[in-house]
Amino acid sequence: MPSVHFTPNLRRHLRVESTEVEGHTVSDALSRVFRDNPGLRSYVLDDQGRLRTHVVIYVDGRAVRDRTALGDAVGEGAEIHVMQALSGG
Repeated sequence: MPSVHFTPNLRRHLRVESTEVEGHTVSDALSRVFRDNPGLRSYVLDDQGRLRTHVVIYVDGRAVRDRTALGDAVGEGAEIHVMQALSGG
């Protein structure tokens, strides 16, 4: 099963733990996480269900390519990391 992890910064704002979920795409996996933590959805996705600009997701160390539908495939033992994108100067 893929596992979904959240950075300490996200966990500081929202009560969410790393978890294993079923799913063949990033969207599938996140949908299962959102069922248990509905408040997390609006932080990660915008009103159209797209990844918010200040959030990045990596699957096995690679940034997701499909930020709109989150259709990137995830394998059986995939590691999905959800984190806040940082900017500044």
